[in-house]
Amino acid sequence: MEGESKKLASLSNLVTVFENSRTPGAASRVCKPEIEHCHPGCSPPPPAEPWKEPNLGETLEGSEPRMVSRRYLSSLKNKLSSGPWRKSCQPGTHPGPGTQEPEEKKIVQELLETEKAYVARLHLLDQVFFQELLREARGSKAFPEDVVRLIFSNISSIYQFHAQFFLPELQRRLDSWTATPRIGDVIQKLAPFLKMYSEYVKNFERAVELLATWTEKSTPFQEVITRIQSSEASGSLTLQHHMLEPVQRIPRYELLLKEYVQKLPAQAPDRADAQKALDMIFSAAQHSNAAVTEMERLQDLWDVYQRLGLEDDIVDPSNTLLREGPVLKISFRRSDPMERYLFLFNNMLLYCIPKVIQVGAQFQVRTRIDVAGMKVRELTDAEFPHSFLVSGKQRTLELQARSQEEMISWIQSCQAAIDQIEKRNETFKAAVQGPEGDTQEQELQSEELGLRAPQWVRDKMVTMCMRCQEPFNALTRRRHHCRACGYVVCARCSDYRAELQYNDNRPSRVCFHCYTFLTGSVLPEDKEDKRRGILEKVSATGSEQSLMCSFLQLVGDKWGKSGPRGWCVIPRDDPLVLYVYAAPQDMRAHTSVPLLGYQVTAGTQADPRVFQLQQSGQLYTFKAETEELRDRWVKAMERAASGWSPRGPSDEDLSD
Repeated sequence: MEGESKKLASLSNLVTVFENSRTPGAASRVCKPEIEHCHPGCSPPPPAEPWKEPNLGETLEGSEPRMVSRRYLSSLKNKLSSGPWRKSCQPGTHPGPGTQEPEEKKIVQELLETEKAYVARLHLLDQVFFQELLREARGSKAFPEDVVRLIFSNISSIYQFHAQFFLPELQRRLDSWTATPRIGDVIQKLAPFLKMYSEYVKNFERAVELLATWTEKSTPFQEVITRIQSSEASGSLTLQHHMLEPVQRIPRYELLLKEYVQKLPAQAPDRADAQKALDMIFSAAQHSNAAVTEMERLQDLWDVYQRLGLEDDIVDPSNTLLREGPVLKISFRRSDPMERYLFLFNNMLLYCIPKVIQVGAQFQVRTRIDVAGMKVRELTDAEFPHSFLVSGKQRTLELQARSQEEMISWIQSCQAAIDQIEKRNETFKAAVQGPEGDTQEQELQSEELGLRAPQWVRDKMVTMCMRCQEPFNALTRRRHHCRACGYVVCARCSDYRAELQYNDNRPSRVCFHCYTFLTGSVLPEDKEDKRRGILEKVSATGSEQSLMCSFLQLVGDKWGKSGPRGWCVIPRDDPLVLYVYAAPQDMRAHTSVPLLGYQVTAGTQADPRVFQLQQSGQLYTFKAETEELRDRWVKAMERAASGWSPRGPSDEDLSD
């Protein structure tokens, strides 16, 4: 709230300067009506002062034209409707001599006097600046006529409306105030024409840019403007200052008319018409602000499309950009994440690659994921902190943010877009189906295999085929991914094709389990799954339902001289056996150790992270990453060696 108060104060100071900063010699033509219209008891306008804002230009001392900051001008147009555009004068505080006039008539007089001054400024803009620049453009050909027309937009229409209709109507009504004490009907009749201001306000920022550009670019252009600005009619103010007048005019109508309605007696004949006129003025102001907001949204959207290369299938003016920013893509093949960039719209998520040579487009769109049907959740991964999963019908991505706050923000933004789409779809279904609904549509699909892109298992998480359990090697048994379930499988187990709905029903490589499920075909006998052996306990299942699991260094001749690292698991459903896997996602363990009866020895002087299992000449040596992890493993193995088994799922879990 404090920041908003400062902005409103600065806007008020700016308008005060516009009204009161003319030099004494130049004030007679333009500013005098506005000084004279103040009611008795109002404070006189303050003398000219230096700008309060440091970036608005030079001080107002002297007669040189003053320039307004372009940044300030571009930000001004969105703050117009809420700014205190004039000081509040409370009539009647110090009664003047003679008969006191009604409060509402004084406000109408104020409206008329400010309208006269405003029409004089419109005349200066349209009949002096605009016409002189057009005449110079036609004569010297030093700058195009179209540039002049773009700068002044529809100022001619605005000037003619106020000079020929609005001001004369106000003057006639005030002249006959004794017989017809009302203005609500007049403003009602003319208020719809105020919507023409939306075009001027919408073009204002572009007009200021063109004015600055051609002032520097063209000497004849600059000479015409300088000559007019130095004249008495301009009041030593720049063209930019005068161009601000139409931008601020409608909010001032609204404030004056609001005060007029407040001062009217309860039974005044003009009260109903005045209130309706106030509503129409407010609508015109809203129309102008809405046009500016929509134009800015389209401009921002166009900038995004240009950075994306203007691809035809994503350019849509109805889209709304919700969030954008860099992320890291966790690869299922590479160990280090890759730089990527996301654009989240109200209906789609664009997964992009930054271009090295940014000629034209800055990004290349790799994947478009529809928000409809998309799911997002946080991932628990010690190797990649702040990671989250985006699962869509077209593709599933594992992404990493730069911080926990950024990850949460991405998840919340995606979920908000998903909720909005679902809410809209539910409303549409309710409207189409009626109150009863469609029972078939309400039944949830229990199996999404082939309907959405799966989360692919990373290559380094497995050392063997997740279907046949045969070890991978670089030559004869390479890694492949099933496009339906995301498992890492060998070529023999993925030698099948099935149509996947999320992939536009194109035939894609799948494993034999997904092939039978999706097609209903029976596999030949030579390709049926083998009988599961004692070591074929799935590592992933064991980890999720384990009493203890983590990586351990396998030390000593028992494991080989290389001392590999193994994924060790004590499953909850088999709590007396230690299973050792080569990788966390392997379908088969390469070693199992029955722990019953073993003696557990914790730590040595050489390395306190080492512990051992010993029984009847069998010796297994392990090394944990930390002493705390070693203590947990020793406790788990001592319990298993004594024959302890969990009685239920709530029993103590020591897993990492």
